[in-house]
Amino acid sequence: MPAVTADTLTLPRLPEAGPDDVERPVAGVTTAPRGFEGEGFPVRRAFAGVPLEALDPFVHMDEMGEVDYGPGEPKGTSWHPHRGFETVTYMIDGIFQHQDSHGGGGVITDGATQWMTAGRGILHIETPPEQLVVSGGLFHGLQLWVNLPAKDKWSPPRYQSLEGGQVTMLSSTDGGALVRVVAGEVAGHAGPGATYTPISFVHATVAPGARLSLPWRRDFNALVYVLAGSGRLGPDGQPVSGGQLAVFGPGDRITVTAAGQQDGSSATLEVIVLGGRPIGEAVAWYGPFVMNTRDELQQAMDDYRAGRLGVIPPGALMPHVVR
Repeated sequence: MPAVTADTLTLPRLPEAGPDDVERPVAGVTTAPRGFEGEGFPVRRAFAGVPLEALDPFVHMDEMGEVDYGPGEPKGTSWHPHRGFETVTYMIDGIFQHQDSHGGGGVITDGATQWMTAGRGILHIETPPEQLVVSGGLFHGLQLWVNLPAKDKWSPPRYQSLEGGQVTMLSSTDGGALVRVVAGEVAGHAGPGATYTPISFVHATVAPGARLSLPWRRDFNALVYVLAGSGRLGPDGQPVSGGQLAVFGPGDRITVTAAGQQDGSSATLEVIVLGGRPIGEAVAWYGPFVMNTRDELQQAMDDYRAGRLGVIPPGALMPHVVR
């Protein structure tokens, strides 16, 4: 980790804090419990225990792995439906294949991102390729669910394949942190992902002892999830380590400081920074459907059973089974 790196000395630098900039305080920290998803691959439920209103416009995030599979162990998901939101799959290490009923598909690896807008309805599958299932290997990534406002929940499905080399890379003021902007913008530098809901999605690597002061839109919420390493957050130096999520209060900047000596899980502090403009609408969520009312959830289930969310295409990708 991470898959995409660069020499921070050659990258555009983030601006210094202005005299009137306010550091966002840490409002709370939670630790993600472990669980299993799909056919049984291990995850950490990053948002568990956090109220939806603090996460808005996000609803769910799993850290997938980090796990070093043995031969025959890698697992994914079978074909399943979605409606009413966007799924974002970010691969740090390993390989995932995607196919959906709207014609999207490809291989996600080496810092690439799959951005799938389910909108009015779609079926898809995510599974490791045959060669990884047979050989085993390292697997580590994230899946984030971004809610859609009511006016966009019936949008046509859309698929974006964002390769690792397409992300916008920036450096902290002192060159001690590498900032990858996957979607949204930071200090006027936009990432490649196109979103319905205004958000920013950033992966930052902070060297031991270095400090990252990240400009952040005041009308966005702010979340930091620690993938690996240890450090401190905010003006009061809230300690955090791998698998923890921090929710921030209002302000203009997010401050992340890496511990001078890391905890052994990583040579650097690795964090995902998320934020977006809250939608502020009622959320009705059941399984793979995120809608505004219970009636809309029932309609989604009825439409799925009737085949109105899409059909599995002929010769479709299927999970590889070692015999």
